[in-house]
Amino acid sequence: MTYNPNIHHRKSIRLKGYDYSQQGLYFITICCQNMVCLFGDIVGAPLMGAQNSDAQNVDAQDTQAQMILNDAGKMVETEWLTLTNRFSNIILHEFVVMPNHFHGIIEISDDFSAVVRAPLVGAPIKSPSNDVIFPSNDVIFPNDFDNKNEGRPQGYAPTHNTDNPKTIGDILDAFKSITTVKYINGVKKLNWQPFNGKMWHRNYYDNIIRNHTSYQNISNYIINNPLKWYEDKFYQKPKYHL
Repeated sequence: MTYNPNIHHRKSIRLKGYDYSQQGLYFITICCQNMVCLFGDIVGAPLMGAQNSDAQNVDAQDTQAQMILNDAGKMVETEWLTLTNRFSNIILHEFVVMPNHFHGIIEISDDFSAVVRAPLVGAPIKSPSNDVIFPSNDVIFPNDFDNKNEGRPQGYAPTHNTDNPKTIGDILDAFKSITTVKYINGVKKLNWQPFNGKMWHRNYYDNIIRNHTSYQNISNYIINNPLKWYEDKFYQKPKYHL
């Protein structure tokens, strides 16, 4: 399963008025500006067309495909994990830092002592707790991403704002800002690869996870992302090799 980049150039068709601070699970994707590979490289992934028809069911743990993070990638991973220190009611599920993009599942909880559920990609999938509220109206991922797209531009403001709850947008704004500042510091002091303009693309994309089946599908997609790197629409050949 690969993304269709065409959806990233069209106006959001997200449900208007949806409260993105409410309890639930959200699948997010953030891309580097111009899809430049800044965070490391994939090693051991089969070349395009080399996978068999059952490749989508292959667990990345059972292959040699893995994402090798450089120092910048390790910084991004660390800052993702420390988001729970800044936002006490979020739970982090499966995620992966890819060479030029990031996938992750965030759960907004009503529990302000939330913990990280699955900190490393490739870890056993842990279904959300039974008390998680899944919104109605199923969204199937990723079978029909064009028609079911829920990606939205950064800066969306929910209509409901009781006691100023933090939205998915607030959380990702903080993550992007912190990682950008630290990356710039790495460029200046540690000779990290420089970038032109901005480190992250202006927009990010997210899906509301509406049921356990969608959660399982998305978790598998994240875990298998390194395995399918050469078939990924985000694929770019790095300018360096580890």
